This record gives sequence, structure tokens and C-alpha cells, in this order.
Amino acid sequence: MTDVALTPTTGLWSKLYHGKTLPILTVVIAILFAWYAGAVYLNSDTLISTYERTNVEWDGKKLITDSWSMDRPILPAPHQIVEELNKTVFQKNITSKRSLIYHSWVTTSATLLGFLFGGLLGVLLAVGIVHVQTLDRSLMPWVIASQTIPILAIAPMIVVVLGNVGLTGTIPKAIISMYLCFFPITIGMVKGLRSPDVLQMDLMRTYSASTSQIFWKLRVPASIPFLFASLKVAVAISLVGAIVGELPTGAVAGLGARLLSGSYYGQTIQIWSALVMASLLGMLLVYIVTVIEKVVLKNMGARS
Repeated sequence: MTDVALTPTTGLWSKLYHGKTLPILTVVIAILFAWYAGAVYLNSDTLISTYERTNVEWDGKKLITDSWSMDRPILPAPHQIVEELNKTVFQKNITSKRSLIYHSWVTTSATLLGFLFGGLLGVLLAVGIVHVQTLDRSLMPWVIASQTIPILAIAPMIVVVLGNVGLTGTIPKAIISMYLCFFPITIGMVKGLRSPDVLQMDLMRTYSASTSQIFWKLRVPASIPFLFASLKVAVAISLVGAIVGELPTGAVAGLGARLLSGSYYGQTIQIWSALVMASLLGMLLVYIVTVIEKVVLKNMGARS
């Protein structure tokens, strides 16, 4: 009876220990512990100066409690960020400019548009590089060199130039996102289109396959796993580009605008809540690409 009673518990512990849940929980707990400790360490100097200036009696418990409840802390505690997210996500109308859902949608729209532009550009460049030897030798080095320019340096120039020709709002941010995300797509697709080995290529030529038939029936199917691996990286980078694109424009909407306004007024809790929202949005976008990848590969007959 004892062995039977212990079996479910033992089995559950074994699944937790050998699975992903326990390691993830351990890392999360360690991060939270370090975060709370860091909040006390970084906020304590400001609080102690305030106590001494106002002649307030304090001890360790009061210092810790106040460090985790400051209005404008140097490092906010995790529960303060959760409270801010609850207030700006669930307690605000999604059309309100105080809602993080509203700001997230503004950033997401630029992200997806830039991701679309970058995907099309990356695929077209990859096809040209693979099929035209001149482009392979001349264009590929420029594609690589383009990523050596810091995006913070080029983003204001893009915004100013496009603004002078009447393109404002979402388009400049999408162009910046495109500039960042086309690179991994290009590299991944080039690798994927070249992934068929010599024997496969010779077999297609034995069947008198044309260049277009080799492309659609061999190269493209072989490149799909490489493409989706690149898309996961690209969609996350596209989000970064959209946020960076909001910084030099003085935008009034978007996660970048929330970061700017928070830095202007010293609202560190607002800054951190926008950062957490951006990270959650990035994970959601990558997850969506992953789901699409599984569907596409399954329809192509790939084994899970």
C-alpha cells in the first residue's frame, strides 16, 4: 500500500526533475531573489539619505520595506512592475493612451510591417545571390557590411529623410525594422537554398529538370527549415527595430514612447513595465512563428 501511495508523487517529482519545469522554476526563483536583493542594495542609499535629512528612525526591516515600495526607485521590485502591468493592461481601456495594450499594438503594427518588408527583401536577395554569381561576389559583402552600422546612428537619419518626403508614422519605423531583420533571413535562405547536396542536384539534372523546377521542387523545400529558423530571429529583431525607431521621432504612442516618457519624468516603474511588455510581445511573436513552422513542416510531411 505504501509503495502504491508513493508512486504518483514519485512519478510527478521524476517528471519535474527530468523535465523542463524544475530547471525553469529554479532559474526564475534565483532571478527574483537577486532582483529583490538588488532593489534593496540600489535603493538603500537614497532612502538612508532621506532618513538622515528628515530625522526618521529606521532599521533593516523598514529599509527593506521602503526599498520595495518607492514611487521612483532606481530599481523597482518585481511586484511593483506586476502592479503597474495590471493597472495599465487590465484596468485601462485598450484605446486609452495610458494602456500598454494600445502602445503594444502601435509597436506591433510597425514590427509586422517591417518584418514583412524584411522577409520579402531577404528572400529576394537570397534567390539572387544563389542564382547569380556576380551578385554572390558583389552583393553578399555589402549585406554583411550593412549590419556593422549601429542602428542608433542610422535610425534618426532614416526618420529625417523619410519625413522630408512625406513618409511619417509607421513607415519609418517599419523601414528601420526591415533594415535589421532582412539580414538573418538573407543568410538563412542562402544557406537553405544551397543545402541540397551534389547527388540530389545531379539526380534532378538526370531527370532533365529545368532551373525553375530545381528551384521549386528541390531548393525551396530544402530551405524551409532554414527560413523559419531565420524568421524566429528576424521577428524578434524587427520588434527591437520598431522600438528603436520610436525613440528619435518623439513618438507619443508605442512602447518606445513609453520608455521615452518614463525616462523624461524619472518613472522607472513605467520604463520597466514597458520593457517587460516588450519582452512578452517578443516571445509571443516568436511563438507564433514557431506554430506556423510546425504547421508548414507537418503539411510538407516532416516528422515531428
